[in-house]
Amino acid sequence: MIIQDIINIDPDILGGTPVFKGTRVPVSSLFEHLENGTTIDEYIEDFPSVPRDFAIQVLEVSKISVLSLANVQSFNENPNRRKSA
Repeated sequence: MIIQDIINIDPDILGGTPVFKGTRVPVSSLFEHLENGTTIDEYIEDFPSVPRDFAIQVLEVSKISVLSLANVQSFNENPNRRKSA
């Protein structure tokens, strides 16, 4: 699944705020709820129009992005370092 399959950015929907595709639910609401201690299941109960797999996929994409940035930063700090096999 690609991110465009789960997130919609349209200037006519909430002024271009990224929302879960097929909804008017901002993606940021997922992070805000998790920061406040809400579980994924509770979030889906509160926003039943958001498919559970969409919420999970947004978290996976975020995780991959953070880990990729960390790897780039680590490489930039020590470009001569080689990974052990």
